[in-house]
Amino acid sequence: MSTTSVSPQALAINGGSPVRTTFLPYGRQSLDEADVQAVVEVLRSDWLTTGPKVGEFEEAFAGRVGAKHAVSFSSGTAALHAAAFAAGLKRGDEAIVPPLTFAATANCVLYLGATPIFADVSPDTLNLDPEQVAKRLSPKTRAILPVDYAGHPADLAPILEIARRDALLVIEDACHALGAEYAGKRVGSISDMTVFSFHPVKHITTGEGGMVTTNNPQLAETLRRFRNHGISSEARERQDSGQWFYEMVLLGFNYRLPDFACALGLEQLKRLDANLARRREIAERYTSAFRQIPGVIPPSVREGINPAWHLYPIRLELGRLTADRARVFRALRAENIGVNVHYIPVHLHPYYRDRFGYKGGEYPVAERAYERLLSLPMFHGMRDQDVEDVIRATEKVLTAYSG
Repeated sequence: MSTTSVSPQALAINGGSPVRTTFLPYGRQSLDEADVQAVVEVLRSDWLTTGPKVGEFEEAFAGRVGAKHAVSFSSGTAALHAAAFAAGLKRGDEAIVPPLTFAATANCVLYLGATPIFADVSPDTLNLDPEQVAKRLSPKTRAILPVDYAGHPADLAPILEIARRDALLVIEDACHALGAEYAGKRVGSISDMTVFSFHPVKHITTGEGGMVTTNNPQLAETLRRFRNHGISSEARERQDSGQWFYEMVLLGFNYRLPDFACALGLEQLKRLDANLARRREIAERYTSAFRQIPGVIPPSVREGINPAWHLYPIRLELGRLTADRARVFRALRAENIGVNVHYIPVHLHPYYRDRFGYKGGEYPVAERAYERLLSLPMFHGMRDQDVEDVIRATEKVLTAYSG
């Protein structure tokens, strides 16, 4: 049994004492004085945006993931939008997307007038199932958008094989997976384009921010223009060359990531290896404990995969419990454990139901998983005691609800 085993006691939701006296969120940023000083230095410089820190951050990031090019954006969503644009998606096209993801993965297809076509996920990893992808292809398909759910890379080899056979582009949504490895290769160096997020709950943060990596110079150039109003040159380039003339060559957006955010990203990137090591240590401790607790299924890890552990999503064995997921969620929150749920399947959101007529039941693996999923706290700033509190509270609640 777990070394943190507790005897049955009153749940906090029923008036008992909570495991923790303070609330532990499911994720949060970690900043230090070096981060602050890096930002302050840029704030005192001549360039707050479109300056030298942007290129420095992009170069360092590309080197870290093993890609030839990295293009920064103001958010992960902006990066997804840009990647979909660079892939050439347009009205009348289709792109394959998993339903179990944040809405932005599918929304970026809609932004361009194309249609997201959902394909169900694999029961073990909850990543896009290549067999389901093959069934959803049509003459209108132009791209596949696998998601590295929770930080576990998608099944990229067969997905890329499908894409190559049908001349499709693969846009990998790796917003959960910075630092993950697939078959010995770093995520960010494998797909046609790979998208990352620097939201505060991710492995490194720039406040908000995103990045697209690619080995294709043409795609990289299109990405750079798209994030800068479609203009063919950067302001700093024009200043350095003493020129004023510029041309807008495509319809783009202002999706630039400012220099002070890039300075923060550069400092955060220095700690990525340590952040990953800590998350993997937490995941190992969780998995060891939860194998001993009835009613909970730890996340799966496939052979040849080194996950990044953005999330630690457990699934409840509801047949062994007297409570549903909503009740377990509320009980853990009452114990001051900031559990969350990732995600409501995209096709079940009201917008998608209304626009496309989804009723529920179309993607049974994703929908069944959603009904049982809980994300436990997972961030590299967690103390050992925080980890033990999560385990203790989970065991306490599931013991109380054991059928």
